[in-house]
Amino acid sequence: MRVLAVLLLVGTQAVAQPYPAKPVRLVVGFTPGGAADFAARTLQDPLGRSLGQPIVVDNRPGAGSSIAAEHVARSPADGYTLLIASPSSMLVNPLLAPKNPFAPLKELIPVSKVTSSPLVVAVNPALNLNSLQELIDYAKRNPGKLNYASSGNGSAPHLAAVLFVRIAGVELVHVPFKGGAPAVQSVLSGDTQVSFATPPSVLPLVQAGRLRALAVTSRNRTPLVPGVPGMADAGLPDYEISFWYGFFVPAGTPQEIVRRLYAATSQALRAPNVNQTLAREGTEVSSSQSPEDFSAFLAEDAKLWARLVKDSGAKAE
Repeated sequence: MRVLAVLLLVGTQAVAQPYPAKPVRLVVGFTPGGAADFAARTLQDPLGRSLGQPIVVDNRPGAGSSIAAEHVARSPADGYTLLIASPSSMLVNPLLAPKNPFAPLKELIPVSKVTSSPLVVAVNPALNLNSLQELIDYAKRNPGKLNYASSGNGSAPHLAAVLFVRIAGVELVHVPFKGGAPAVQSVLSGDTQVSFATPPSVLPLVQAGRLRALAVTSRNRTPLVPGVPGMADAGLPDYEISFWYGFFVPAGTPQEIVRRLYAATSQALRAPNVNQTLAREGTEVSSSQSPEDFSAFLAEDAKLWARLVKDSGAKAE
């Protein structure tokens, strides 16, 4: 009887353990070294301190991050598997492959947005263009003669260029690549002339004079990309698009755990040096006011990306 009582006591204590009682996995849908991985690893230690448990970064690349998203959605809804995701995986991929039964916004619960950044409109210096307006004027004089590189059909750089083409009233030719690095390399070599690229992929080249930055895709200029105008100053005040990352957990995760993760994430984002570290890669802290606030943001942002996917005619590769 005494042994049974001890076992019952131990079992009761195990059940009563507050969340989290073990390490939490943070799943990244890309290989190490990319923007998503950088954001995850920047937040790894401060989030672990906030939760009181280690954060284990788990890279699961493939299918434009859909493999990682589906893996997390199929994981136990206990708060121990967390996804860092972008508009591409949450909002765009389902539109590119509508027959895929996986529905991220139904099978994953938003916790909080964590970062946001503009893209950079960069050109090959051989074009001898020094402003966005000069690019627009050149494209209008030479319809269909400028090629823009992207990291793939339906990628954020592709859709950002689609929005630019529509608002600026120009005709550019899309050349998709399998990733941001080869896309930027094509602009460097002159095979393509324009790119709407993530800051980390082009800023070192801009600083070295090998590419020229004409604007950032936010409406206003940003200290993340110093010396480069926003779209309003560059002559397109109706243009604005940003690229974000956020945290998600499997549907069915108890609300008290979602709240705990949100509070820990907010605390981690306020940790010393987090914003400075992110800024080195051209991104910044962007925290939601609550999980519900992030959900409302997603509903609105989905409208923009859906319109751009439709305009682009992009399909899953």
